[in-house]
Amino acid sequence: MNLSPRNLICFITLPLYVLDQISKWWIVLTFPEPGYGNRVIEITSWFEIIRVHNQGVAFGMGHGSNWAPIVFFFVPMLALFGIRYFWKKGVFSTKPAKIAVALLLAGIFGNFTDRVFQGFQLKAYAEESFWTRLSEGYVVDFISIWLPGFAKIMPRSGGWWPTFNVADSCVCIAASLLFISGYMEEKAQKANKK
Repeated sequence: MNLSPRNLICFITLPLYVLDQISKWWIVLTFPEPGYGNRVIEITSWFEIIRVHNQGVAFGMGHGSNWAPIVFFFVPMLALFGIRYFWKKGVFSTKPAKIAVALLLAGIFGNFTDRVFQGFQLKAYAEESFWTRLSEGYVVDFISIWLPGFAKIMPRSGGWWPTFNVADSCVCIAASLLFISGYMEEKAQKANKK
């Protein structure tokens, strides 16, 4: 496949963004809001589906703080500008790096969409102002996985990895691909020096 920006967006970013949003809206429309009941679908003893609201970032950092909704509303904008800048500079030259960019875009747009729209769905804020509901935006997390040995690292977790979603998965895979890409470029530079 030609890894032009258009192809990357059409064949990687857009399908993953749609999958992310469909899965999140299914959760929002099927599961009760936190505080209005609890529902867990146990797929296996180590894999569950549960509705979690995250106003913070990875691992819930910043969740529940006053600053998090504002900061994490603008961080995606900076990330998009950074991606565009580095793409034009040719930083993303390897195949893994280009695929990583497509995955990053899916993750950024997926979670940003949540932050913009999900606060308007909350029952507790139905009568509040536009800005209040916007500030209550959150990311819908729903994939819960138990990992052997994780409780030793994070005892309060009970072994359960922090709940995540499709967009989060895209960002994590993108980070891995960028690491691989950097390694490939470093290896190529060393080979060229010989």
